[in-house]
Amino acid sequence: MREERDRVAAAATFVGDRIGGVPAVAIVLGSGLGGLAESILDAVVVPYATIPGFPEVTVAGHGGQLIAGQLSGVHVAAMQGRFHLYEGHSADAVVRPVRALARLGVPSLVVTNSAGGLDPRMQPGDLMLIDDHINLMFANPLMGPVMPGEARFPDMSSPYDRELLEVAERIALRHRIPVRRGVYCAVHGPSYETPAEIRMVQRLGADATGMSTVPEVIAARACGMRVLGVSIISNLGAGLSPGTLSHEDVLAAGRTAAIPLTLLLSAVIADAFGSAAGRADRRSSVPERAFNGGA
Repeated sequence: MREERDRVAAAATFVGDRIGGVPAVAIVLGSGLGGLAESILDAVVVPYATIPGFPEVTVAGHGGQLIAGQLSGVHVAAMQGRFHLYEGHSADAVVRPVRALARLGVPSLVVTNSAGGLDPRMQPGDLMLIDDHINLMFANPLMGPVMPGEARFPDMSSPYDRELLEVAERIALRHRIPVRRGVYCAVHGPSYETPAEIRMVQRLGADATGMSTVPEVIAARACGMRVLGVSIISNLGAGLSPGTLSHEDVLAAGRTAAIPLTLLLSAVIADAFGSAAGRADRRSSVPERAFNGGA
């Protein structure tokens, strides 16, 4: 564990030296969702390959770089891509970026992902605010000695911050962006679920399923970070619609959701993480327009 502690410390120091200052919020951009980073102004780009202890990114749709700068007038650090257990990484490696940003002093985390919908009424490109999660990955990044600054037994009764969820719902209503709340079920992957497995997780109470996010949220909560999660529904689960599933469909759904996701998160970040004095000005900079289905 000393080696992991040293890796996290080295990554935090390296990133902090390059981005200047402590961001108000970190954002993890999932498969096909890296386009939001294009809205960051005065951007400083730090490739993962240069950060000590960061693994190689191997999944299409994950850019493999950290981008820091201003989004809606707020200092942010966006991870353009993440690491997954199914790539062969340990749980420690998967959450190392979150731990490094927490060590740097970043107090809040926004996680995004692409997920399979478990309600036939869902459509690719729909947005789901994560209200809770189910961990079927059978992995927990907190196993082993306690990392510095982390709770041994973090409370997970509200892993996703209630105040941030309310802010997101209010902003979605203001901009007429259709969203719903739901439970995200994390599975190991990389194979998609079978129809029988989809029926199982439906009975467990899940509304969407995917292969990421939960380890990062667990680590963030152990570090005391506030968390907001948003899933992009990339497809319906096996057996809920005709046809086969593919990663290309996931990336296409990310492109469909790019406009409403960017609008939603830009406004949430301005509202929730900006200073009270500048909040009104930042809100006025976000276009007050309706979104109707990805046009």
